[in-house]
Amino acid sequence: MSCFYLVWLSCPKDKFRPDSGEREEINDDIEFELELIHQIEVNIDYILILVAKYKESNCKDKSILDNIYKAVRASVQLRSKKELIEEFIGRVNVQTKVEADWQYFVREEAEKDLQTLIAEENLKNEETRKFIENAFRDGSVKTTGTDVDKILPPVSRFGGGNRRDKKQGVIVKLLKFFEKYFGIM
Repeated sequence: MSCFYLVWLSCPKDKFRPDSGEREEINDDIEFELELIHQIEVNIDYILILVAKYKESNCKDKSILDNIYKAVRASVQLRSKKELIEEFIGRVNVQTKVEADWQYFVREEAEKDLQTLIAEENLKNEETRKFIENAFRDGSVKTTGTDVDKILPPVSRFGGGNRRDKKQGVIVKLLKFFEKYFGIM
């Protein structure tokens, strides 16, 4: 057994590895696939083009709907907007003006969702609207600093109101609202 061990140690490592000519380089393939994914980035404009085609088919071509749903599921950007897109498609009919009706629909839904958020969390109306407006302008929800505190309702220091938990819950809901409507309003 010790002879085998010595022989094994004295053998060059390359003897046990496949010949370099046999190895297949996949780096180029991976890079190509990643570039292809970036080129086929699905955005809301592409979805609206498909919705217009669906409308032109008098809302009968179900393969277009399948393509829309697949595209939405494949796009990280559009997953948070899935409900909006599906609800809008449900409203599409022969008289629909896709672009204009989409914009109206999104504004209407955003307003309803914002009113619901303000009412559920008892947030300050004007301050919350300004906060959301700034988030859309800046491209992100500012969760640090005192901006979120300004929109929160007063919490009793002695009544057991946990301001930190309330603030965290509001931040989660604000982020969800922002993701749903950012880039489409």
